[in-house]
Amino acid sequence: MLEIKNLTLKYGQSQILHGINLNAVVGEVMTVMGTNGVGKTSLLKAISGRHPYVGGTMMLDGKPLEHPSAFDAARAGIAYVPQGREVFPMMTVRENLQAGFACLPKADHVIPDHIFDLFPVLKEMIERRGGDLSGGQQQQLAIARALITRPKVLLLDEPTEGIQPNITQQIGSVIKTLCDQGDMAIILVEQFFDFAYDLGAEFKVLKRGEVIFNKRAETLSRDELYQQVLV
Repeated sequence: MLEIKNLTLKYGQSQILHGINLNAVVGEVMTVMGTNGVGKTSLLKAISGRHPYVGGTMMLDGKPLEHPSAFDAARAGIAYVPQGREVFPMMTVRENLQAGFACLPKADHVIPDHIFDLFPVLKEMIERRGGDLSGGQQQQLAIARALITRPKVLLLDEPTEGIQPNITQQIGSVIKTLCDQGDMAIILVEQFFDFAYDLGAEFKVLKRGEVIFNKRAETLSRDELYQQVLV
């Protein structure tokens, strides 16, 4: 679904990403791991159009997607759930979900029932303000809002950060359900090792903006990945 070749990215004079290659497959989770500051979030920002990359190419569903803006990336089918969730605190849950309509044609401006099947708590709190929700509920809202856009690729940046264990389990179940539906690829940046290991079909480990390790889950032991993440 998403093919990236030789992606490079700079902040000012500092080069952050060095020739990243990546293939995200429909129905699978591509997991990106590594310690803080290695370029994981920068990679997602480049893919989602939030930060312009310097060189390289991106293909989405077989079509070139060259240096898109955030709106162009979203309209093409890339949905990004950032760290911090970016829920609008003074808007209701309904209004936060409706914010996802921005990149959809008017005929699709409806909240699908399956959103509430995945996140029942949002239906219960549909008229509550986003700022009144707990951290776990806000994370569910942020993912649901991304799904409103009907993405081909879903980018998740640290979805378990600061989340209570029961909500973490629910989010993991949702990710597995989305994979089983087989209509999108998922790229997951995650530092909670067990959560990432349980979901990933392929693992990339970054160090100083470069991929230092890349293996499929079926050829990888837990200890091998753990040792790479500690590097």
